[in-house]
Amino acid sequence: MTSIRTIALGAVSVLALSAGSALADGEVNIYSYRQPELIKPLTDAFTKETGIKTNVLFLDKGLVERITAEGANSPADVILTVDIARLTEAKEGGVTQPLVDENINSQIPAQYRDPEGNWFGLTTRGRVLYASKDRVSEDAITYEELADPKWKGRICMRDGQHAYNVGLFASMVAHHGAEYTETWLAGLKQNLVKKPDGNDRAQAKAIHAGECDLGLANTYYLGLMKTNEKDPEEKDWAASVKVLFPNAADRGTHVNISGMALTKNAPNKDNAVKLMEFLASDEAQTIYAEQVFEYPVGPNAKVSEMVASFGAIKADPLPLADIAANRKIASELVDKVGLNDGATQ
Repeated sequence: MTSIRTIALGAVSVLALSAGSALADGEVNIYSYRQPELIKPLTDAFTKETGIKTNVLFLDKGLVERITAEGANSPADVILTVDIARLTEAKEGGVTQPLVDENINSQIPAQYRDPEGNWFGLTTRGRVLYASKDRVSEDAITYEELADPKWKGRICMRDGQHAYNVGLFASMVAHHGAEYTETWLAGLKQNLVKKPDGNDRAQAKAIHAGECDLGLANTYYLGLMKTNEKDPEEKDWAASVKVLFPNAADRGTHVNISGMALTKNAPNKDNAVKLMEFLASDEAQTIYAEQVFEYPVGPNAKVSEMVASFGAIKADPLPLADIAANRKIASELVDKVGLNDGATQ
């Protein structure tokens, strides 16, 4: 039987992981920002292949703080999380250790790895434009065009300081410099139909309602909406939009990652490395990518039918480490131009 124990937050979880299980043979402890049900197929497959049990602690915030507080006795072996911001937060917070592993490096392109081996990307999500099928005739667009006055009053987006948007803006700084990006952000601001709000799904909802024609969003939300049986109205939102992959004709679309890292004091390091090697494999990436509606980065991993239906993606080859290095500047520019205030008259 495969085994996965999802451990809740709180005092009980501390006892559950620290009362001997962390140091037992044949186990590995995962601290995850990803929902347990999303990674269960992965951990089940890993246990079936290796016999190593997996213990999963899910947190919705405070992962780095949790591991820091636990100190040298932390039971955490592997971190699973999303977005370059959280991966670099873990590295800068001193809770990861470098890993040089040829099995992993051969599977994951250098642009999706920390140069020092502190984190590794497993799947990517594109930061794209949801466009109204009825009101947007264009089938191609660039990020630069979002500042064009022809889109005035037609764009909607979530908070400019959200990690997903800051990542995109940091890529613009990396490509064009801070001065250009400031001007570009000011132009984007003037094209907003309202102040940034909601999440990525809310942008599809707004397009469906006729409030805007374009919305910045991640690709995977389309899969989540199309398969949402609990809230079927989201299927209508998804059906009303098409996906435009910005800069497909030149440098490619900005992507971010779901990734993994080896913790600084991993008590089950050998098993942790085995898990990370498995997660980097084409088999695991195919499973993972299908679960989360993302694009696998492995050379032979397969894209799911749902993700393929979004359209082909040409990813910007800019290293994620370069984007991370420009996040602070990008965030400052968001405030400088008052992006979250919306367009001014």
